[in-house]
Amino acid sequence: MRHASSVRVPTPNGSRYLQQLCKHWAHNLTVEYTPEAGSVVFPRDARGADWPGDATLTLQARPDALDCRLDASSAEHLTALKGALERHLDRFAFREVPLAYPWQDEAA
Repeated sequence: MRHASSVRVPTPNGSRYLQQLCKHWAHNLTVEYTPEAGSVVFPRDARGADWPGDATLTLQARPDALDCRLDASSAEHLTALKGALERHLDRFAFREVPLAYPWQDEAA
């Protein structure tokens, strides 16, 4: 069973943050990106975890926002990745903090 959630983070710097997130995670994760779109795969066993399966973050830069979608292998996995994304994005967007994260969970 997959668990998914999406959020549109209001910011005029969506492309910049997308690229910073992807470059940061490219050091130890599978990442593909352009200035407009990106994806990051979080392996099921990343950092000693033991999730049921891999998770994917999909990013889309907009002129006024950064769209993020997480697809995870369990509800707990999804919650953990939401927190990781928010912490990293807040670190890169420190001039704009606090950013809004109105997550929209999708029914499984």
